[in-house]
Amino acid sequence: MRLAVLFAVLAAVLPANLSAQDMPITQVLIDGEGWELVGEGYGFTEGPAVDAEGNVFFSDPKNHRIYRAGLDGKVTLFAENTEKTSGLMFGPDGRLYGCSRIGKRIAVWNQDGSSETVVEVDDCNDLVVASDGSIYFTDPSNQRIYYVSPARKKMVVAEGFTPNGIILWPKEGTLVVTDRTEPHLWTFRIETDGSLTSKDRYYMPLQLNRNKDRPGSDGMTVDDKNRLYVATNVGIQMFDPTGRLGGTILKPQRKFLSNIVFGGPELGYLYATCTDKIYRRKVKPRGVPYFHRAK
Repeated sequence: MRLAVLFAVLAAVLPANLSAQDMPITQVLIDGEGWELVGEGYGFTEGPAVDAEGNVFFSDPKNHRIYRAGLDGKVTLFAENTEKTSGLMFGPDGRLYGCSRIGKRIAVWNQDGSSETVVEVDDCNDLVVASDGSIYFTDPSNQRIYYVSPARKKMVVAEGFTPNGIILWPKEGTLVVTDRTEPHLWTFRIETDGSLTSKDRYYMPLQLNRNKDRPGSDGMTVDDKNRLYVATNVGIQMFDPTGRLGGTILKPQRKFLSNIVFGGPELGYLYATCTDKIYRRKVKPRGVPYFHRAK
């Protein structure tokens, strides 16, 4: 019954030409364009986030650092002593928000690399910042999802499973959450007060590696055609707006793939954080960050 409600919501919010068509991986990949190495030699790469110009910031939690990959692909250090920060995302105020695991806080970084505390937490792994400045973040240790209002009030909005990656649909009415152990993603309807309802399984089934029953699903991103991409053990799995699998992009190397984001010139590159390296590849679609939607 809940799945039927979700399909009804889909029909109402998606353009007719998107809700009915197949969207294969060939509509994403460009012939002759493959993965190119952006940076290497990190302890662990995680949490790629794009700013308004297309620069991509990513974290190295093991070494407590955040780096910036410019439009030219060159990487520079942005901040040190970042308290094992993992997930990152820019907000509508142009500042970088992140999950500081050692600091037990959601932090925000200014352009000079200094940070401030948004809210104190027990644990946090990944987050998404909406166009109104509100935040959802995952707390896998306590099996919870939290909502932080624009006034910085925090409340538990879901619990009872192990949430990991988190993203919003483009119109910000649906929240999507990964769980590494489950062969699907979770979706929630976002209510006006920030609470979550209508929890349901969606984007399924996720592809699995041979002889493994867990997809290892982690970070996600969405494009300008409402496709969702999720980092998994087998690669980047792409789903069309109706939740159908359109194909899988192979990982840039045979190591753990943690997260993905659109960035670079015109947001036309797909960036991937893969263990000790970060890669990018030119693709057909474009990214649509939340700060662009707020304009």
